[in-house]
Amino acid sequence: MRDGFRGLDLDPRPIDDLEAANAAWRTGVAEPIVAAVRRGEYTSDPGVNLREKGHIDALRAETRGILTSQRGIRDAAVAEFHSNVRHAIEAGIALAAVLGIMVGVFSFGKLQAISYAFQQTFREVNDKAHLASEAEQRLRAILTSIGDAVIVCDNEGRVEMLNTVAQILTGYSQQNALHRPIAEVLPLVDETTRESLDPSRLFDRAIHTGNQLHALLEPQDRATPQEVVVDLSASPIFDTDRKRTGSVIVFRDITEQLQTRHALLASEKLAVAGRLAATIAHEIHNPLDAVINILYLLRNHPDADDQNSLLDLASGELDRVAQISRAMLGMYRESKTPVAVNLTDLLESLLLLLDRHFMQASITVQKELLPDAIITGYPAELRQVFTNLLTNALDASSSGSTLTVSMHRSVHPTGITVVVHDHGVGIDAETLPHLFQPFFTTKGEKGTGLGLWVSQGIVQKHGGSISVESSTEASTHGTTLTVTLPRGNAPFIAAERN
Repeated sequence: MRDGFRGLDLDPRPIDDLEAANAAWRTGVAEPIVAAVRRGEYTSDPGVNLREKGHIDALRAETRGILTSQRGIRDAAVAEFHSNVRHAIEAGIALAAVLGIMVGVFSFGKLQAISYAFQQTFREVNDKAHLASEAEQRLRAILTSIGDAVIVCDNEGRVEMLNTVAQILTGYSQQNALHRPIAEVLPLVDETTRESLDPSRLFDRAIHTGNQLHALLEPQDRATPQEVVVDLSASPIFDTDRKRTGSVIVFRDITEQLQTRHALLASEKLAVAGRLAATIAHEIHNPLDAVINILYLLRNHPDADDQNSLLDLASGELDRVAQISRAMLGMYRESKTPVAVNLTDLLESLLLLLDRHFMQASITVQKELLPDAIITGYPAELRQVFTNLLTNALDASSSGSTLTVSMHRSVHPTGITVVVHDHGVGIDAETLPHLFQPFFTTKGEKGTGLGLWVSQGIVQKHGGSISVESSTEASTHGTTLTVTLPRGNAPFIAAERN
């Protein structure tokens, strides 16, 4: 029993005394009475019972005292436990309050930081939006004020914006053109066939090839129905993910420019015609003089043998006149559409016309021509190009030098390359970049300054290229002009055919 109270803060002596009294009563009273009863003896002595009853009452009183003491200790322990629980709850509440305050302070600081960061981000976004708005306004102002016409389309070919020049050329205002198909706002017509063109396909081709396009534009304003020639180019518009979102079309009115160019071309043609007329007149005059002399001899020397030889000589001179005449007719037999042109025959006829000039200047002409060099083009314009090149080489060549005219097939592009090389003094490096500029000449009063410029335009019109290289060094002086013309739709005749 003592072990049951060890968990409490108790005095063990009362319990020990109770146990000792109980043991004494058990050995002194209870056991002897039980033994007497077992022996059959009389055990009902009133005095003994009263004495033992008092002894039992003392044990009960002592037990009640111990129980009362234990209840007091228990009640004190319970009160202490409740006090401890209350203190623990109060401590927990205080700790929770402290933690709550700390969390609140921490959260408040974080909220302040987040709020500051948000405000800062908002200000930055607002500033960027303001800058983007200013940039957009500036871009619109630039697009509005530039001299070229600009149209911006979405990916489906609908107009999103057009600047002032585009509004003037198309006859559409920004409001009227918005979201209309580009084919409606920019009606284009082919210069040659007069067929309507689909701008979206033209612009896709221009975007992929990077080439500029020429077409006729029919204005929307029918009060001024005059067509204008426009030069167009297009570029794609990409977003930040490199996804195409539309295209921008830039075009300009080149009608006056073309008119000026045609006037200059006409002027250069007249100059070339004048030079050729003088050359042809000189070439025809010599064989005609020979025929006149032969006729005189035939009248005054009627010998049969002499007559036959003189007639053969006269026939040869007249054949030469006929060749020159045919070359002259070929020079001015204009063609409105490209035809097959044999560059070998063309160069042969030009060299025939200039043959006497080469002889008079003591210049030897070396020809390295292909048997047949067929391209597609305009014969009169190509004659004009090579007449300019040959006469320039003739003027630049020194007396007694050699002029080379060579020809070979090109791969890129597939076609013919003609090279004219003279052994003149050459062209210095400062002059070389200006050769193809209009009105620039190295011949002084003798030149118009249009020959090479016009020749370059004609070659480019045929889809070809022209270039010049020159040296003024004593050992390598001379100039080389190279013209490459694409084959086009002409039949390609192999050089080995003959």
